[in-house]
Amino acid sequence: MGVAVAPSGPAAETGRAGPGRAHWLRVARETADDLATDAVARERAGRAPFDEVSRLRDAGLLTLLVPAGSGGGDADWPTAYAVVREIAAADGAIGQLLGSHYFLSWCARFFAEPSRAARIERRSVAEQWCWGGGLGCQEPPLTLAGTPDGQVLEGRRTCATGALVADRLVVRALRAGTGEPLAVVVDPARRGVRIDGDVDTFGQRLAAGASVEFDGVPVADDDVLDFPSVDEDVPSPLVALASPVGRLVSVQVRLGMAEGVLAEAREYSRAGHSPWHSDRPGGPPRDPQALTAYGELTLLARSASALDDQAVAAVRDGLARGEDLTYGEYAEVSALVALAEAAASRAVQESTSRALDIVGARSASSRLGFDRFWRNARTHALYEPATHRLRDVGDYFLNGAHPPFVLPG
Repeated sequence: MGVAVAPSGPAAETGRAGPGRAHWLRVARETADDLATDAVARERAGRAPFDEVSRLRDAGLLTLLVPAGSGGGDADWPTAYAVVREIAAADGAIGQLLGSHYFLSWCARFFAEPSRAARIERRSVAEQWCWGGGLGCQEPPLTLAGTPDGQVLEGRRTCATGALVADRLVVRALRAGTGEPLAVVVDPARRGVRIDGDVDTFGQRLAAGASVEFDGVPVADDDVLDFPSVDEDVPSPLVALASPVGRLVSVQVRLGMAEGVLAEAREYSRAGHSPWHSDRPGGPPRDPQALTAYGELTLLARSASALDDQAVAAVRDGLARGEDLTYGEYAEVSALVALAEAAASRAVQESTSRALDIVGARSASSRLGFDRFWRNARTHALYEPATHRLRDVGDYFLNGAHPPFVLPG
C-alpha cells in the first residue's frame, strides 16, 4: 500500500466569492514585510502580541477562512496555509499564532452542525475574534460537569497557544461521569477563567502561550461541540480530516521559519561576510563551504516544500470530497501530511542550526537576531513534535495501519 501523491503546485480556486488567492498572498507579503521590520526588537521585548494581532486584524487576515456570506475573506485552506507560511518566514511565533487561530476558529465546521457553525463564524467576524487554545491530549483533560445551575468547566491547561490575546478559547474536555470527549468554546473574560502568563519559553515567545485555569466556568449548550474519541475509530472520515488539516498548519510554520532564516543568512552573505575567509575580495560570494552549505539547505527546504505541495493538494481534495470521503482516502491524506511534517521538521532544524555556522561568530550577536530562528524552531518542535511521523508512515506503508488521529496541542 502506497502513499497518495497529489499534483504539486498552487491549488486553483473555483466558484469562490472573495477577493481571491492572489489578493490574500499579496496582503500576507505586505503584512510579513511589516512584521519583519521590527521582528528582532519585538522578539527581544517578548511582550504579549496585541499589536501584532491588530496588524493581522487590520489586514483582514483573521477572517480569511470565513465564507463571504458571513462577512469573511472566503479563502480556502491552501490559501490559508500559504498565508501562515509567509507570516512565519518573517516571525515564526506570529505564524504559529495565526495558524492556530485558523484551525481553532474552523473547528466548529468539523465538530458542530452546519447551522451552529455558521452562527459561531458570523459572530466571530462581527466581533473580529482572535482564537486560541488547543485540542491536543498530552495532559489531563478538563472536565465538563453538570450542576443545578448548568454546565461548568473545571481544570487547567498548562499551555494554550494565543491565550494571552485570544477573544475565544477552544479546549478539549471530558464530560464528567461518561468520559465523552468534547471541544468547548470559552470566552476568556468569563468568571472563573484565570490566565497566567507564566509560560516563559526561550522561543516562540510571541505565540502568546499561557497556562489557563478553569474554576467553575459556566458553559452554554451552544458552546459545547462534539469531539471524536482518540481511543476508537473516529465517527467519519470527514471529521477525521481535522487531524491532517490541523497538523499541516505546523508544516507551514516550520517551512516558513526555514525559508526565513535562509533568506536572512543569504542577505548577510551577499553583503560580503564570510566566517571562513574574511579577507576574500569583494563581489558575489564564492566561498566553497558557504556555497555547499546553502546548496544542501536549499535541497532540504525545496524537498520539504514539494512534499508540502502534495499534502496541501491532498487535504484540499479530501475536504472537497466531503461525506463521500472514505477511510482509505483519509488514511492516504494523513500519511502524506505525516511525510510533510517529517520533512519540514528536518528542514527547519538543519536550516536554523547550520545558518548560524554560515554566519559565523557574528551570529552570536543578539542585535542580528539569527538566534531567534533556532530558538523558535526548537521550541515549536518541543510543543508539536514530529518524531513519530516516520514510524506512522512506515506502519502504513508496510502494514496498512491507518495513521493515528492526532490534533495540534
